[in-house]
Formats: sequence, structure tokens, C-alpha cells
Amino acid sequence: MITIISIVVLVVFCVTLFLYISPVFGGTPSEQKVAQYEKLGYFEDGKFNNLTPTTMDMDFGKALKMLPEFFKNDPSRRPEFELPVVRQDSLALVSTDHPTRLMWFGHSAFLLQIEGKTILIDPMFGEVPAPNPLLGKKRFSRELPIAIEKLPQIDFMIISHDHYDHLDYESIQKLKEKTKAFYVPLGVGSHFEAWGVAPEVIHEMAWWEEAEVQGIKLAFTPARHFSGRGLNNRFSTLWGSWVIRGKEDNIFFSGDSGYGPHFKEIGEKYGPFNFAMMECGQYNERWKEIHMMPEETAQAAKDIQTKIFMPIHWGAFTLAMHSWTDPIERVLIKAEEIQQPIYIPEIGEFIELDKNLVLGSQWWLNP
Repeated sequence: MITIISIVVLVVFCVTLFLYISPVFGGTPSEQKVAQYEKLGYFEDGKFNNLTPTTMDMDFGKALKMLPEFFKNDPSRRPEFELPVVRQDSLALVSTDHPTRLMWFGHSAFLLQIEGKTILIDPMFGEVPAPNPLLGKKRFSRELPIAIEKLPQIDFMIISHDHYDHLDYESIQKLKEKTKAFYVPLGVGSHFEAWGVAPEVIHEMAWWEEAEVQGIKLAFTPARHFSGRGLNNRFSTLWGSWVIRGKEDNIFFSGDSGYGPHFKEIGEKYGPFNFAMMECGQYNERWKEIHMMPEETAQAAKDIQTKIFMPIHWGAFTLAMHSWTDPIERVLIKAEEIQQPIYIPEIGEFIELDKNLVLGSQWWLNP
């Protein structure tokens, strides 16, 4: 009994020490910043709120009870084969003499090159989307399209929110010296400052706030989700989606979001878009208000008035209990039903917006 108690005490001590010492959890917004947030209509009692009433039934206790189901050995949740990954050469990324193009790293991470600028979007390049490798499952693919060290100079980075599958400590450590500026939601700048990024290159934005960065217009728009990297800091930082507009191309990035009227509002204010990356994966009926079902993803793409959309938030990690191909199977059916053009590239493939993007091989099927 003494041995068991000693082990329990040691485990609790180690976990507590990790929670307080590990840098992966980031920082906390200062009192001065919080005082500014309180002037916003969607910040109250120290927390940001969704514009649409949203129920967060998945509290820590319920999430803990669900862990056995999440870690269940279900072979359908991961590919049975090695995913095709298009490898890119660093020299190809240095070139700026090309139309707007994107490169998908899987899940929600992108490199965007537009009008001579190189932009990273939610660059989670780590193996496991969790504060510790023991708390999550590894990335599906063994390698990225290109190593972080071989990426070119980054003009700026944009972040949708601070969850681990979108904001990775190790990735930022490798990227911060080659990134000129960071555009992040309110409060998320505290993480970057804690990780050694100079405050003067961090730009926090509120919903509907706009900025012009080296000729590229940005707008930070709402999403229906939540935030937090620790056990007790949910809603302490903001979350959202992004509009990225150049002279010719208008792009939308949804971040994570449940379905809601904000999509139509974004489309009316900033649309039409010629390309949109829309969340489609890691959903469940128990948390459908913060993650869209695939059918809602297709409808949201139509709501924002996009010429064509790409399903994202899938193809890299298991963060829910559905099969890994369920998002694509369902969204394809709905997109065809409502006649909303859709594009599904391979990981690492250049998505060139001046071309006619049509569905190619169904690479997600077992060859």
C-alpha cells in the first residue's frame, strides 16, 4: 500500500511540475491586455464568447471518461498504407515568379505564396498534437513535404487559435528566426512572447479587424469554437478565421468552427472568394457546435460564396472517433448534391489558383 501511494504521489508531483514548468503551455495575457479585451462585446468575466450561443458539454470530466473510447484500437482511424506525400525542393519555394499557390502539409497547415510573399498558416509540423507525445497519436505520414529547416524566409505567419493541432511549440521554435511577423488572435501573442518572439513583430487582432501587410490585405473574422492550452484557461484567448486578399486572389481560411450564421456574414462582407480552406474533420455529435459535420462544411463553403473549396482538418491526425476517410466520403456527397465545387489535393502538392482545379486521383483510397 505504501508503494502504491508513493507511486501515485510521484505521478501527481511529476504532472504538476510539468504543468507549471513546461514551456509548451505558453503564456498568459497581461492584466493590461485583459482590460482592453473587456471593452469588447464578446469578452465577459475573463473569457471570450462565441457570437452564436454555443454549448460546451465536453468539460474535463466528460473528456476524461471518453479517453478509453478515443484510444480504442480502431484500425479505421488511421490509413493502412503509407500516404502519398509530394516532396518539394527548397529551390522551388524560393522562386517568386509564379501565380498564387498553396502547399498543404496535412490537417490545417499551409504554406501560401501570393504576389511574391510567403505566408505560413497554422504551421503545426510536429508529430503529435498534444503537450506531451504520450497524450496523443502520431501523424499519419512519416515525413513532411519539406523539412522546416529548408523552408524559405517567411514574410508572415497567421494563426487561427492556440490549440495544439494548430499551434505547436517546437514548430515555432524552429520557425521564429526565419519569420518576419506574426498575426494572431487576441491573447495568443502571450504564447509567442513566452517562447522568445519579440513583441514588436507580434500583431494581435480582434474579430472583424483588418490589416494590410506588405500589400496583402488581412481580415480576422469570427469562428464558432474555443481556445486554451492548459487545464483551466479555456476561452482566455480568441479564435477565428482569416481572409487573405491580394490584387487578384481572395482566399478564406476557416480555422476550426461549428456551423453558424457567421459564414454568410463573412461571405457578404468579404466574398466572393476564389478559394477557401474549410474545416472538415475531428467532429462528433457530442461537440458538433464547435466542429462542423462534413455536410455542414459543404454548406458553409456555399455560404461564404467561394468558387471552390478544399476540406481541411483531416489527413494527418486522429482527434475524433470517426474513420479517417469519413470526412471526405461525406463532404464529397454533399458538395455534389448542392453543386459546390470541391478540390482535394495530395499532401505537398502545389495548389495553383490560376489553373482549373478539378478532382484528381482518390489518393486516400488503399491502392
